[in-house]
Amino acid sequence: MNLFNSLSKTTEPFKPLTGDGVRMYSCGPTVYDHIHIGNLSAFIYADTLRRVLKASGYRVQHIMNFTDVDDKTIRRSRESYPDMEPRLALEKLTSDYTSIFLDDMTAVGNDIEDMKFIKATDAIPHMQELIRRLYEQKFAYIADDGVYFSIQAYKNSGKVYGQLVELTESSTSEERIANDEYDKENVHDFALWKTQKPGEPAWDFELDGHELVGRPGWHIECSAMSTEQLGQPFDIHTGGVDLKFPHHENEIAQSTAGQDDPLYANIFVHNEHMLVDGQKMSKSLNNFITLKDIVEKGYDPLAFRLLVLQSHYRSQAHFSWENLDAAQNRLKNWQTIADLRWQRSTSLKADYDLIGKLQDDMSTSVGLAIVNSVLGMCEIEESSPETSVLEHIRDLLGIDLFKPDITDEQRHIIAEREEARKNKDWATSDRLRDELAEQGIGLNDTPNGAIWYRL
Repeated sequence: MNLFNSLSKTTEPFKPLTGDGVRMYSCGPTVYDHIHIGNLSAFIYADTLRRVLKASGYRVQHIMNFTDVDDKTIRRSRESYPDMEPRLALEKLTSDYTSIFLDDMTAVGNDIEDMKFIKATDAIPHMQELIRRLYEQKFAYIADDGVYFSIQAYKNSGKVYGQLVELTESSTSEERIANDEYDKENVHDFALWKTQKPGEPAWDFELDGHELVGRPGWHIECSAMSTEQLGQPFDIHTGGVDLKFPHHENEIAQSTAGQDDPLYANIFVHNEHMLVDGQKMSKSLNNFITLKDIVEKGYDPLAFRLLVLQSHYRSQAHFSWENLDAAQNRLKNWQTIADLRWQRSTSLKADYDLIGKLQDDMSTSVGLAIVNSVLGMCEIEESSPETSVLEHIRDLLGIDLFKPDITDEQRHIIAEREEARKNKDWATSDRLRDELAEQGIGLNDTPNGAIWYRL
């Protein structure tokens, strides 16, 4: 299998660091609101990568975090539950949106049972342990509002800050950045731990005689959770390109400071943005779309998964309702062909290399074209797809086309209608067709009889 590594900036053969086991970490959601479909696309690509790795014979340990304490979650919890104790308010807000996120993941075909999820608030002791080590090794210092990572100390130790993106000396600033997220590609010392502000949730923390009641910074969360669960270095780290800097760059720095091995994760796999009208999705531009918005318009969540996989993960995907219409039509066509297995006795013997294309740096668009070709042959040959074909589509692409057969009663209605058509009893034929349509079953009349499909 080949993957593009953001560290080496080349496509390289993938080989696990140890044996046949793959340790994989994906930056998960900040659970303060519905995630938008751009974020969801990153999780679809990560899920597909895990599927391809498993199909390639590897054992995969896949960890994803929930950021349930940061600037955004604290601010929203205070707005939503102003009269509640801060930590209880935070837990209430984030647990509600965690459940919504997991429902969204399942709806788009992501296998959440094949992953392990870690909440940041459950890993605070590991974060504090890492901060203590960084402080003792003089890569961190205590300021008036918390504990900060010293980028200069990191660079003086011989390590490189700027492995994922090019950061020049001209972009270096001596300012400290307390915000969990910042967009400018300027190098700043960043917060590892923040002392409590009025009304904020907080945890006890003592460092070098200082009582630093507060909470972790965002970047330290993923460093602590990934290495505690997977060890260091681990095999694959995934996330969107917007996380390269500062988040992933800061993860690398925190995790490798003072370590002999400069490697944090062997391969970084970054997916590109999903654009709406040529622009990155954001609330300020009012182009923030959620899966809930898609479902309320009558689209199948798996149609959105198809839309995502139509683009290579390293290419910008373009969302539009027209593109989603096309994906929905493709999905319905696939589902109709899959249902032929209940109606035709002959299965198509197909020779195809879906896994091979997906092993080539996750060429999902080529993979979908292969599926189109194989399923299209079923219509030409008047046959049904083999079960193994549908299993490959489900297991590799996360698109489950297996649906139960229609009922005996519905089959009886179809037979009755066929008899009515033979007798040219068009009124009865139309009535029975309408009766089936009310049950979600449509009919296509062919020279060999009616073929049913789901409406």
